[in-house]
Amino acid sequence: MNLLDYGETIEKETEFVIFGIPWDYLTSIKAPNSALAPDAIREISVNIALTSEMGIDITKIKAVDIGNVPIEEKKVDENLKEIQNFVDKIYSQNDSVKLIMIGGDHFCSFPVVKAVGDHYSNKDSFGVILFDAHLDFYQEWDKGVYSHATVSHRIYDLDFINNNNLIIVGTRDIDVPEKKLATDEKIEYINNYLLSELGLETYTQKIIDFFKQSNIKNLYISIDIDALDPSIAPGTGFAIPGGLSYRELWLILRKIAKEFNIIAFDVVEVAPNLDLPNKVTSNLAIKIIIELMSFISKNNEVI
Repeated sequence: MNLLDYGETIEKETEFVIFGIPWDYLTSIKAPNSALAPDAIREISVNIALTSEMGIDITKIKAVDIGNVPIEEKKVDENLKEIQNFVDKIYSQNDSVKLIMIGGDHFCSFPVVKAVGDHYSNKDSFGVILFDAHLDFYQEWDKGVYSHATVSHRIYDLDFINNNNLIIVGTRDIDVPEKKLATDEKIEYINNYLLSELGLETYTQKIIDFFKQSNIKNLYISIDIDALDPSIAPGTGFAIPGGLSYRELWLILRKIAKEFNIIAFDVVEVAPNLDLPNKVTSNLAIKIIIELMSFISKNNEVI
């Protein structure tokens, strides 16, 4: 089954390439099973209306769903190479496409960010925004340096990432050791309580100003579903209160998409096995994907 019944063949006109990474071996707790998410979100997409909220016909967007990266759960190094090769193969067919990855735990974002960054020659204009309840900035956690709790640190360690082009948004559950690490490295993050204090417009402008002052033009957006409040996204491993509402995230993404060239994005950490019977978290994930595609797409004429 393909997401939104899109085709599978990458062509010259293709704008978005969708793929899944069904891998959550590097999650640090047993309860969630986010490896189920790519197929669960595809399955629920058949019940979603095919226009965006603003009336854009999603079927007219030139997108394909090429399936899942082959994953062997415990073979971490092999999986990292497989993901890199998978992305490289996409770009070899059409080097201008925008990627949409569905995880999997949040560590799945690391190899995709690396592959996307490796692909772009002008790395000085490349930035990453992580929406997350957590910093995920531990140096090591659980199984070692590779963990969903170390993902932002591993991204930061990439040659083309620094504290001027990486920001973490929506944080509200930060441990003392990772806070010290982030402070020492001068990592920019925006705690979510500031949304109430500053208001949505100022909160969003802080994100935009951060990238503008570094002359960033091209963005990778990673959305950990726990950035949203668990009242609307209960199906995730770490359900932390005080998160973004769907409408707040929608407005932030819309504004960011107007200001920057979004070259890739992902949605991760959806755990279908922890979701409510009405599958509200998977529904939320597919809505985020649809709306962000509509904000980015060149073919975004209202019908």
